[in-house]
Amino acid sequence: MSGEIPGAPRLRGLGLLSGWGRGLEALPEDARRAAAGRALIPAETPAFPGDRLRRATRECQLAVAAVEDAVCDAGASPAALRGERTALIYATAAAYAASNLPFAERAGTSTLYFPYTAPSAVPAEVTIAFGITGPYVTFVGGGTATLAALWTAADLLAADQCDRALVLAVETFAECADLYDRARWLIDRPLVEAAVCAWLEPGTGELAYAAWEAPAGGSVHAAPSIRRRLGEAFACSPLVELGVARGSGSKPLDIQLEALWRGASATLRWKEAPSP
Repeated sequence: MSGEIPGAPRLRGLGLLSGWGRGLEALPEDARRAAAGRALIPAETPAFPGDRLRRATRECQLAVAAVEDAVCDAGASPAALRGERTALIYATAAAYAASNLPFAERAGTSTLYFPYTAPSAVPAEVTIAFGITGPYVTFVGGGTATLAALWTAADLLAADQCDRALVLAVETFAECADLYDRARWLIDRPLVEAAVCAWLEPGTGELAYAAWEAPAGGSVHAAPSIRRRLGEAFACSPLVELGVARGSGSKPLDIQLEALWRGASATLRWKEAPSP
């Protein structure tokens, strides 16, 4: 699968919460060294006023906070997201496992938490929190799912199906860490919990996407440069790499994002046109 879109989106804002802290500036220069032998770096659960999110799972709370930070980074108000002209594209490989495993181990005794066992629980909480009623899609997988999410967001913007698109990725591991120990030879360490949201708007330039079947033996990886600073964060990694590449925002984005996930590879070439 491949394609090109003239008019690469503009990255207006990005919000990140990770096991290293809040924002891109919290990322260490060397994640393995900063981990000091720890296999898992959990993210601190954000606190919210009131009771609406009190029963929500951690991945939902992290997602809402990441969108809040993207809004702040964009210099906008949360009210700007309300309505049918905002699209929400969600990608995750592991976030739904954090709620599924505890629910299964309790033999489904609590119906209160049953809705949170669906991958759609995270974007549902976000749409409720911000009043979003526009297009929405969920992709399940690692970095390849996120590249597909970015491509879908760009396609919606180019087709005038929305005025802005939020591409959201969340990965939590603490509740089901033993699952990753069983396949530790396939996964880089440390595993780092994260939630990241990119606010995209129509822009100029070019965007090219390609996805294909990976060579035999392919497992899981993000770009080496972002693995070094972030660690392994599955679907979150490409969005963090995008934010790091943007930097201060003084230059147009010119980056090729790459991902490999369980027998699938994908690339996304993103080149913004210089400002006039």
